[in-house]
Amino acid sequence: MPAERLLPTTEAEDLLALVREIARDELAPHAAEAEEHSRFPREAFRLLGKTGLLGLPYPERFGGGEQPYEVYLQALEEVASAWMSVAVGLSVHVMSSYALATFGTEEQKSRWLPDVVGGDLLGGYALSESHAGSDAGALSTRAVRDGDHYTVNGTKAWITHAGVADFYTLMARTSDAGGKGVSCFFAPGHVDGLVAAKPERKMGLTGSITAQLSFSDVRVDADRLIGAEGDGLKIALSALDSGRLGIAACGVGLAQAALDEAVAYAKQRTQFGRAIIDFQGLEFLLADMAAAVDSARATYLDAARRRDRGLPFTRQAAIAKLVCTDAAMKVTTDAVQVLGGAGYTRDFPAERYMREAKVLQIFEGTNQIQRLVIGRTLR
Repeated sequence: MPAERLLPTTEAEDLLALVREIARDELAPHAAEAEEHSRFPREAFRLLGKTGLLGLPYPERFGGGEQPYEVYLQALEEVASAWMSVAVGLSVHVMSSYALATFGTEEQKSRWLPDVVGGDLLGGYALSESHAGSDAGALSTRAVRDGDHYTVNGTKAWITHAGVADFYTLMARTSDAGGKGVSCFFAPGHVDGLVAAKPERKMGLTGSITAQLSFSDVRVDADRLIGAEGDGLKIALSALDSGRLGIAACGVGLAQAALDEAVAYAKQRTQFGRAIIDFQGLEFLLADMAAAVDSARATYLDAARRRDRGLPFTRQAAIAKLVCTDAAMKVTTDAVQVLGGAGYTRDFPAERYMREAKVLQIFEGTNQIQRLVIGRTLR
């Protein structure tokens, strides 16, 4: 049962129809097997690049789609409803492209952005460290200027696409001035001294690679500095506002998939001579699931529309990330309950949806951090 959408233009309606077709025909049929075998779907990202989906919010003159976030996020939601690992990878790539597209010079954008939005280059976002997750200003990876390049040393943790990304938006310390000493680099992904550890053995999103990333005397050309030295934390936090909306949309897509699975099962499963959807106890559970999905979608769209209009949206992004990912956790858990014993088996996707939902409450800032962000706006 496709989600009903109110889109701003006919062009957007055609775009969402294309995305839905790709999600249904090219992504969904491969998701279960790839996740079962922890296989990274690099070809899926090349397909998204060729069809223009990796650069939807970025300028047309660099090969992007120049779509408002309201449209991009709904396209992302459609991908998430088909294959969550691909959707999270798409969201990470778009966030990783943000620094270059927003704060890069014209020369930098002309040089790299067409390949970034076209899918030839896959991105990773290298901010977190083992001791600096929620406290991003405490990072210790260091970049030291040496003539026409920087030498980078340190270790990043929990990096999506570690080892397979062609570039990383890297946050590294260039001075000891706390948060003001962090700088941003468009760092190459395949270079001497850059090594990815063995991928983490995760509960869900097993088709998405997550690993530590170690920099040992890695040379990064000075012309890959984005903005000025010391701008890194400002750039990182700005990117995270938009990235949180991406994860919110992923959560809604996953919840929609779980709701659709639960409704389809409840219509065909019979007990006492009736389809179980006809029993009020189950009907009310499904109704609550539908209400959670629809209200979560409205929450992220409100934040996206504020962003598109140039209004402040940090608080709304935090609310959307909190509400949408909590909804994903609840709806996927309830979907398992609707399927009963079958929902606990890998013969149905509901159990995978539930495992995938959990991490949404953790990355791009835990939901406890979202509450801190929201709370500070109330003071």
